[in-house]
Amino acid sequence: MRLYLSSYKFGNYTEELVKLSSDNKRVGVIMNAVDWSDDKERVAKSLNDQMDVLKSLGFEPEQIDLRNYFEKLDELKKHLDGFGMVWVYGGNTFVLKRAYEQSGFGEIIKDMVLKDEIVYAGFSAGVVILSKSMKGLEIVDDPSIVPEGYKSDFSWDGLGILDYHVAVHYKSDHPESTNIDKEIEYCEKNNIPYKTLSDGEVIVINGEETNFFRL
Repeated sequence: MRLYLSSYKFGNYTEELVKLSSDNKRVGVIMNAVDWSDDKERVAKSLNDQMDVLKSLGFEPEQIDLRNYFEKLDELKKHLDGFGMVWVYGGNTFVLKRAYEQSGFGEIIKDMVLKDEIVYAGFSAGVVILSKSMKGLEIVDDPSIVPEGYKSDFSWDGLGILDYHVAVHYKSDHPESTNIDKEIEYCEKNNIPYKTLSDGEVIVINGEETNFFRL
């Protein structure tokens, strides 16, 4: 499997993202973690910023709005088959998890990643959702936020692609950073293995090899 996991946005090691990619440069950009936001102008700017960075790296990005595939798993699977990579934007992890469940994206992408059919890349919420459980994330994210068109119920199980918890924004200049120590304390108290990522840092997984790119 191939994963590029960043604490904040693309991090400082985009050359590693390029190295992970295949000849298929189509990248599906997933922004559903910010579906809770009423600031549509800001969301649109964030999307454009992601597109610009990906284009500058030689990719061909296009947005995949998972809301368009709620209860349409087969349709989404067929669509994803045409991409070489997905880039998952950060935001509210619990909103993102609901989108993964209602569209079937979580199930599809896990299968594709484990079969090495696609690169999974993303930051913040797009990273922490990959662990076995989402317990402890409520310390830094609000699970009660339910955007229009979303179901309130969701599973606290993560995708289980990673066998450890990732604490993002660790000791960083980010609004969530103040609560990260509490998140780590929760992991230690409950014997949950974890790794920390500060903004700018990334974890790159390529097959059996895992590299931590630190500041």
